[in-house]
Amino acid sequence: MLSSQKRLHNAYDTAKIIEFDDTSKFIFFSDCHRGDNSIADDFARNRNIYYHALKQYYKNGFHYCELGDGDELWENLNFKSIFEAHTNVYMLMKCFYDEKRLDVIWGNHDMVYRKQNYVKKHLHTYFDAKTGLHKELFTDITFYEGIILKHKTTQQEVFLTHGHQADWWNYKCWKLSRFMVRILWKPLNVMGIADPTSPGKNYTELIRIERRIKNWIRSKNNLITIVGHTHRPRFPQPGHIAFFNDGSCVHPHSITGIEIEKGEISLIKWDTATTDDGYFRIVRTVLEGPKKLIDYKTH
Repeated sequence: MLSSQKRLHNAYDTAKIIEFDDTSKFIFFSDCHRGDNSIADDFARNRNIYYHALKQYYKNGFHYCELGDGDELWENLNFKSIFEAHTNVYMLMKCFYDEKRLDVIWGNHDMVYRKQNYVKKHLHTYFDAKTGLHKELFTDITFYEGIILKHKTTQQEVFLTHGHQADWWNYKCWKLSRFMVRILWKPLNVMGIADPTSPGKNYTELIRIERRIKNWIRSKNNLITIVGHTHRPRFPQPGHIAFFNDGSCVHPHSITGIEIEKGEISLIKWDTATTDDGYFRIVRTVLEGPKKLIDYKTH
């Protein structure tokens, strides 16, 4: 049986490598848990915030990396109902993809995307009800377990993964977890009862998962590592263990993410605010940073 350390090593060893420099711009979101717009769809309450934020990143030339659990494929049987509920989001993601500015990682809730045949069947095309034709969506897309951003000049690396490699139950027993969520916890979730298998709802397990990832980061000479999974945003200061978490897109009334721009890293939040005239607007707030990536480099 592989340990969490070996699973993280494997994700690193098989990762896609993306070269970048100080002109590169990245936005990392994870744990969107896009659903079918039913009462159990946690993404639905933040979808306008998410769509607006992603649109701004598209306009401003960012590369979007989604770090797992983008689609909620435990509660929902297939991608079709999710796509129909949030078509505008996927059309915007397609704009990133068509310009080679989209990379995606699979997490435990969308672990079926490990299988290229599944991805081809469900994500390569979509049915356009207006024309009655199948049209291209994410043709030839590949989901990865890990991605390494490698700086062209400094050779500094930033490792991206979902983080469930440090969560034995949700990595090895994900099919059983999916069954429990579909049959038991989805109807209970509608009544406000939380799923205890989720590390975001189980603080003790969350701490264990974070400790395992930190131990792995130490073993990799304090490699900058950005994950999701636990839904808890983390932003260390230079000189500390370089363990980052972008949070999630299902916080109450807000989404959090991590940006890299001009060789600097920041933790950001998008939520709503009220103007003096009583209008709601969607605003971006920097929670932590920016900090220079090079300041996390060990020698």
